[in-house]
Amino acid sequence: MTFLKYLLFSLLIMPASFLSAQQDTRSLLDASKKYVKDGDYSNAVMVLNRAQQQEPDNIQVTRELAFALYLQQDYARALETIKPAIDRKDADVDVYQTAGMIYNARNDGVESERLYKKGIKRFPASGVLYNEYGELLWYRKDNSAIAQWEKGMQADPNYPGNYYNAARYYYFTTDKTWSILYGEIFVNMESYSRRTIEVKNMILNGYKKLFNDPDVKKNQNTKNEFATAYLTSMAKQASLTGMGITPESLTMIRTRFLLDWDDKYAARFPYRLFEYHRQLLRDGLFEAYNQWLFGPVQNLTAFQNWSNTHAENYNDFITFQRGRVFKIPTGQNYQVVK
Repeated sequence: MTFLKYLLFSLLIMPASFLSAQQDTRSLLDASKKYVKDGDYSNAVMVLNRAQQQEPDNIQVTRELAFALYLQQDYARALETIKPAIDRKDADVDVYQTAGMIYNARNDGVESERLYKKGIKRFPASGVLYNEYGELLWYRKDNSAIAQWEKGMQADPNYPGNYYNAARYYYFTTDKTWSILYGEIFVNMESYSRRTIEVKNMILNGYKKLFNDPDVKKNQNTKNEFATAYLTSMAKQASLTGMGITPESLTMIRTRFLLDWDDKYAARFPYRLFEYHRQLLRDGLFEAYNQWLFGPVQNLTAFQNWSNTHAENYNDFITFQRGRVFKIPTGQNYQVVK
């Protein structure tokens, strides 16, 4: 028998288990993620089932399989897959997040709430669990959702979802301070997504509503010392709104506000967002930043004309913005809801 014939014969009689073992779990996980990305959930499930046969105790495989089944809308099997993993010692936040998504898809609010409470107790620094628990409460029209988002910002100040939901919550109240501030923090964390445009609109409209009151502080929550300081300083800029709220007027308002804030309140209330504004002012990029923030949602044509006539300055800002990560230090959440 020639060597080539021998090799072919050996491959034919080689056990299938040996061949499949050559596809290690890591490769199977990678393949499943590609299928999920392509929307081919049935193939993702097939590959992950094979991975689970090889490593039945691999919790990452279990989680990915449950998620693929969830995407396939096979919620019963998804829950059956993920449920045993919840109480495992090696369960992570992703396990709880996946389980929560499955419970929510099954409209099992009782179990979902129990899961989030359990997860937050186990992972008290998880912004994502606070965020999704808040979304569950908000879906029920339970206003205590805001407490979860505020706690999420306090526990994990660099997870953007809590800022997004809190900004939307406050936008529909009479308290515009936190909608404006949380919204702007959010767009600096998540600068180029579909949610970014939505929040930019809220920030712009928030300023319009803020200055439409004869007294800027009217109907605002002035029990909070930080909010009182913010509104007091903003009220001083009301004379700059005579020609309306535009990117140009907001650049002046926010520049003068920052000077007043630095003089009177910065030492008492350190705030990363205002420190970032100060950095942009120092580097000559604050006008471009305000155009990026407000221009496209105020008047797209005017913004395009501005960016074309100030191309160098605007490109410098975009290069700077994309080269940095906006981070919030702990201890700067001044709106703590109990």
